[in-house]
Order: sequence, then structure tokens, then C-alpha cells
Amino acid sequence: MNDFIAASDLALLEAHGLASFDALWALQLQAVDEPNTERGGWSSVYRLELGERAFYLKRQSNHLTRTLLHPFGEPTFAREFRNICRYTELGIPALQAAFFAERRLPGERRAVLLTRALDGWQDLEHWLSHWTSLDAVQQAAILWACGELARRLHEAGQIHGCFYPKHIFLREQGPGFEGQLIDLEKTRPLLFGQRDRVKDLEPLLRRATVWQEADVRRLLAAYLGAEQGVESWWQQLDSRRRHKEAR
Repeated sequence: MNDFIAASDLALLEAHGLASFDALWALQLQAVDEPNTERGGWSSVYRLELGERAFYLKRQSNHLTRTLLHPFGEPTFAREFRNICRYTELGIPALQAAFFAERRLPGERRAVLLTRALDGWQDLEHWLSHWTSLDAVQQAAILWACGELARRLHEAGQIHGCFYPKHIFLREQGPGFEGQLIDLEKTRPLLFGQRDRVKDLEPLLRRATVWQEADVRRLLAAYLGAEQGVESWWQQLDSRRRHKEAR
């Protein structure tokens, strides 16, 4: 895979001497959290501010995922970058990449992924933690935005794989909210119709514990584009949720 630089970010990165893998790899920054070492290598995330524009810089070494297409492994960021591109092509609202590249060294696989920061957005976890202080109009708009986002995702033939509150970002826009997704590593094609859709949606409802049945039904109405069918979907989702919680 060739190095990728978004046309809209090229001039800014060049102006700061950061339009290359080596420059971004060598950049000294404070990590925003502890490195991820679950896959034998490591992966870290840093915030990068260049003037008025902000990014998140992700760097990893030997942090690989193995699939049938890549039995010897590939950097997890390579998979995430492909999914970012796929979401863009399909018109699914999601985070945007500014730079991606990987390098092979003796005994080491490195990768760099730079994404635009979602400043001005808040994840759904934030809104859920303040749910009871929101008015009915705001609550309804958030539920609608989440249902609409899930509908666009599934109608594009994709499932997210981690459709959790921390991966759904929302921003107030006029009288309503707009949403987009992050953490696209586990995205895959939707192959099994409604079964896949229920499987993708249920983790969100299980984690959004402040939502009542009426809230979920409102989200489903937005997801389905009509009240028709909400009862059937509610029954399936609630059954799967209870099954998961009983395990």
C-alpha cells in the first residue's frame, strides 16, 4: 500500500515538516493513554496540534492482526485505514484520515495513522452521563441521530462490530444532532441480513443503560424510517440483550 496523504492536509503537514512517515514516527509527543500491548507489539495514540487544526497521531510496531487474507499478520492500522476509506466511499459518516503509511524493517512492522480530531464533538457516553438533565427535545434528537447513523451504516452493507457509545460521536447541529463513527477496525460486510443488524445494534442498547424501552423504540423508528416493524425489532433486540446479560 502506498503512503496516503489527504489533499486537504498536505500543505499544512508540509509546512510543519510532517508530510512523511519518518517525520511523524520521530515526532516527540506525550501519549494520551497507556500503550496497547495486547498483540505482542505496541500501539500508542498522541494528540497533535498544528495551528488551529488538531489531529490524533497513532503509531504502532508489530501490533498485528491475522486474517485469511493476511495469515502472517498486518498492522491493525492498515485495516482501520481501509475501512476509513470504505466509509468515505459509501457515504457513512466517520472519522477522516490525513495520513497513513507502513514500513517493514528486519523483524518489525511499523505503521502510522493520522486522523483529524473530532473537536466540537462528544461521544455518546458523554450524552448518556447527562441524560436526565437533557430536555425531551434533545433526547429525541440524540436517539434519532443514533438510529439514522445505524441505518446509513447498515444500508451501505456494513456492520461496525463495536457499535458502542464511546465509538459514536455526536454534535449539535441546528435543532438536532449529527453523528459519526470512530474505531472502524472491526468493520466487515453485512452478510446475514437482519441477524447481523441485530447483532450490531444490541451492544449499544445493552450499554446505554439509562435508555428506557420508549427510548429504544424511538431509536428503532429512526433506524427503520417508520413505526412499522418497531415491535418485532424491539423483541429481537431485547431477547438478545437478556441472553447476553444472563451469560
